[in-house]
Amino acid sequence: MYRHLLVPIDGTDLSTEICSNAVEFARTLGARITFFHAQPDYASALDGEAEIVRLTSPAKFAYAFEGRVRELLAKAEAAARAFAIPCGSATAVSDSPARAIIAAAREADCDLIYMASHGRRSNIGMMLGSQTLKVLVNAGMPVLVAATSNPPALSQAMDAIRDDHRSLAAALHALLNLLDNQGELREPPHAELMRTVIHYVTTFSATHHRPKEEEYLLPRLHERSSRYDAELAELSRRHDQDCGLFDELATSIDRYLEGKGDPAAIRDAASRCERSIWEHMERLERVILPAAQCHLTPEDWDWINAAFSEDGDPRFSRSSKTEFRRIFSHIVNLAPSDASHA
Repeated sequence: MYRHLLVPIDGTDLSTEICSNAVEFARTLGARITFFHAQPDYASALDGEAEIVRLTSPAKFAYAFEGRVRELLAKAEAAARAFAIPCGSATAVSDSPARAIIAAAREADCDLIYMASHGRRSNIGMMLGSQTLKVLVNAGMPVLVAATSNPPALSQAMDAIRDDHRSLAAALHALLNLLDNQGELREPPHAELMRTVIHYVTTFSATHHRPKEEEYLLPRLHERSSRYDAELAELSRRHDQDCGLFDELATSIDRYLEGKGDPAAIRDAASRCERSIWEHMERLERVILPAAQCHLTPEDWDWINAAFSEDGDPRFSRSSKTEFRRIFSHIVNLAPSDASHA
């Protein structure tokens, strides 16, 4: 039986789906996961478009080739931690993703590579069908290929909700890592980072994530079936509970920065927030999303996915998504990494 999976991820929209499938697979096996991303060797390719971006927009260059990777891996790890799957992550710079994947699997002592083959070029790195074939031919260990394609409205909508969950959980985990780092938390940049985290989780949850569930997905499921009314009522109660927990976390941070509290109180509040997010993720992703998949019609999913799109509900517009992504990137790229990895 497989005990340690290497799960390569890239920057395409399908990474959310692959992470979900890999986590569920690992859960059934009782296995651990190492998430892996192969970064392009941009240092050796600074003679074209990459060089122009580096010279004209250093911040954009750093994000595209470094910052975005940290975001992807932070969300992937959040997906695993929510279901109590031991996990870690790794990256490597390589002009051959296939070779890098095989090397990472061997270095981490993995006994299975779980990867996608969708034949699409990503914005950072490449995970093409040809790369998957090279891994299959040269890995020297079992490789499980999860076939994917352009996702239908149903998958896009569900992945949008899953991605929100992982963003919230990853931001809270970044705060916990900061608290465990034993630095001077009242001084910049730590104090600013703590304020950013609480701003992000409260604002993102209230204005971006909760409306997707409370105004679109959950009411439509209620219309289609009364079988899940108790679950829906419990989700509503937990949404209110989360707001209270976020308020407690904000208060503990404010008190500490005013010299009236201590990091232990922040850590306790942040841990309770993180556990609550995990419980919400498990309930919604293991009960509600499968129920919605069963009972909602294709027209329902088209309507929900249209609302979630850039031209749908204004709260989910391109500018809104860009701003929240900027804040999230700031959090996960400034916070200390986990002390240990898989």
